[in-house]
Amino acid sequence: MQDKLKRRPTSVVAIGNTPLGGDYPVRIQSMANVSTMDTDASVVQAISMARAGAEYIRFTAQGIREARNLGVIRRRLNELGCHTPLVADIHFNPKAADVAAEFVEKVRINPGNYVDGARTFRADYTDEDFAEGVRKIRERFVPFLRLCRAHGTAIRIGVNHGSLSDRIMSRFGDTPEGMTESCMEFLRLCREEQFDDVVISIKASNTVVMVRTVRLLVRTMDREGMHYPLHLGVTEAGNDEDGRIKSAVGIGALLTDGIGDTIRVSLSEPPEAEIPVARELIDHINRTRAEEYVPMPADFEGTETDYFRLTRMVGDIGGGRQPVVLAEYTNGEEPDETLRPDYLRHLPDGTFTSTKDKRRTVPAPHFVELTPDELTDSRLEALNADESSVIILRSVHTDSVNETRAAILRLRAAACQAPVILRRDYHEADLDRLRIAASADLGVLLIDGIADGLLLTQGGHSTPDTDRLAFGILQATRRRMSRTEYISCPGCGRTLYDLHQTISRIKAATGHLKGVKIGIMGCIVNGPGEMADADYGYVGAGPGRVSLYRGKECVLRSIPESEAVDRLLELIASDRK
Repeated sequence: MQDKLKRRPTSVVAIGNTPLGGDYPVRIQSMANVSTMDTDASVVQAISMARAGAEYIRFTAQGIREARNLGVIRRRLNELGCHTPLVADIHFNPKAADVAAEFVEKVRINPGNYVDGARTFRADYTDEDFAEGVRKIRERFVPFLRLCRAHGTAIRIGVNHGSLSDRIMSRFGDTPEGMTESCMEFLRLCREEQFDDVVISIKASNTVVMVRTVRLLVRTMDREGMHYPLHLGVTEAGNDEDGRIKSAVGIGALLTDGIGDTIRVSLSEPPEAEIPVARELIDHINRTRAEEYVPMPADFEGTETDYFRLTRMVGDIGGGRQPVVLAEYTNGEEPDETLRPDYLRHLPDGTFTSTKDKRRTVPAPHFVELTPDELTDSRLEALNADESSVIILRSVHTDSVNETRAAILRLRAAACQAPVILRRDYHEADLDRLRIAASADLGVLLIDGIADGLLLTQGGHSTPDTDRLAFGILQATRRRMSRTEYISCPGCGRTLYDLHQTISRIKAATGHLKGVKIGIMGCIVNGPGEMADADYGYVGAGPGRVSLYRGKECVLRSIPESEAVDRLLELIASDRK
């Protein structure tokens, strides 16, 4: 499907035979999870990804020998008729980036460790120290740009929330401002050198941080007259349902706003599994975001503060409380007890009943279901007068996101403080398509601060799947924690253990721990940083070795992999006594 959504104007980047940015469609990419030194496995996996629809294929290059072997892989692929551009992923080793630039179409570097190197957790950087750090970047980065220009190689400046340098952390912390400045230091040098084949990414495992940071970066670039294209992704999104929900929430929010020229859905699954999810997400955005439907004011910046609306508390809804989940069941059916909605409707008179507290003494909410078109002046006056009213806002417009945004702005203009439940009715036979659609449609609104609750139906009524999905979207947007949170990387050539098997074992043993956050990371590159807000962490420390974390503190270092899952469970159990 050709992209129809009006996107932020960006420059065109030449990447082999697949240009990026400008009017080109949103590109899809993935990353190999085999060793870059295993040429046969790398070639087989690259061909498999290309056949699945990957338009760029990334390989890790830890050192010079891996970077050189990318040349062998490139040559073998060319001989087999596969010319999909290759990307070298570089951390800590600028010399490897120099070598890779000779052989692949694009090189990704991480500003957090390209020059500044390993973290020392130093916090006493003076202004002179900070300036010296910028000088060192110039000294090392400018020759790399000139080398890339000579070989016709593009670059990606890829900032990760989990691997900011000590220097940036000392001044900004691990904040959107810090991530943005880390990127801008390198972009200013690209502009100075008139090197334009640049793509940018700013990633985090927290969708709210990711979306807010990319929006901030775009505004910063606009102020400085930069128009580089962006690569989007939620890093360490996990697998299965959670990975799809988090990816659709974060990536979908930015695509909705016309931001993004290429995406990767980072799942802890085989890389080929990422590509159809990415394709469906792009297609859903193109199907449902009307090109000309832009009901926003001219100075709208797309931040959560643009929509902030103080709502009154009605029962346990609104007033800044965590969002609730409503559900509609038919024929007396009951939801799954493991994840029960807060309000349930299957009564003949159509009213909702609370499933949480039968002894409540607060007034029962008066649910009023309306479409945005029904928010007339007289209706708004009635909603203001009835302090027990809760709006169930049902969008039937194809572009439900922007219709809802416009409705919220109308409520705010009318000083209407009635809480709002967002209702969406879907008719997707495929569960993955339902997850992607609902997460993309509702995630951006929740990140923007809209809504006091959700009501999802599939084919006209709620099901255990739609209940679980509603809670999953609230968790992915950090609005409500209702189950165990897993922050797991997709794996790559650096992964130091059987990632998929380990995730399955940890999930099987910890899935009952409501609200506990567990990071499962293949290596140290982004591990401790991306799981900084996790309660526990499982990080590859070396071949056959794993380190365990409690919060940011490493409590068991380099223990045998064969013992690591059991030791993690013991650690969690001891803390919960």
